[in-house]
Amino acid sequence: MVLEDADNENGARLDALRTGDAAAIEAFVRQNTPWMLRLANRILRDQGLAEDAVQAAFASIFRALGRFEGRSSLKTWMHRIVANQALMQLRKDRRLQEMSIDALLPEFDISGCRIEDDWQTVETPEALLEKAQTKGTVLALIDTLPDAYRIVLVLRDIEELSTAEVAEMLELTEANVKVRLHRARAALKKLLEPLIRGQDI
Repeated sequence: MVLEDADNENGARLDALRTGDAAAIEAFVRQNTPWMLRLANRILRDQGLAEDAVQAAFASIFRALGRFEGRSSLKTWMHRIVANQALMQLRKDRRLQEMSIDALLPEFDISGCRIEDDWQTVETPEALLEKAQTKGTVLALIDTLPDAYRIVLVLRDIEELSTAEVAEMLELTEANVKVRLHRARAALKKLLEPLIRGQDI
């Protein structure tokens, strides 16, 4: 009964939006703008560009509402539109060009063993991400990755999109997405090592 009521409520809201109900549109924009801006800003790293992307995303959403069939949740559908608008902005600025991530990756010797200083683990990456005071630092380190790798990490690990969805958005093969994600995670882990050791960055 609760699920049925929720479905009826969502259906009524969609009907109001499709008919151009001003109050429904205003409430819809107010409710969704904060998370849409966060997502666009994670991809673009520029508040002004993020606002432009969100504005364009709302325009696309309202144009396409009549064709929304409900195969996914409304928020999931909107999520893809916002991400695509931000990615289009990146492509327009030519910021998605391939850049090497090699300098950020761990080094290995000829036998395949990782070259590193001796150190004792103080914190795990998972524990660091749960701490409010280090979350900003972790996000800042993610921002230092080359865009081609950073975007894949953001979409897969922060926004939790599937490999197939990320591949479609970025016009890559799923295998390429997996390779970029692996390399981005390895680079981030290396960047996080001072925090994991309990040191300041």
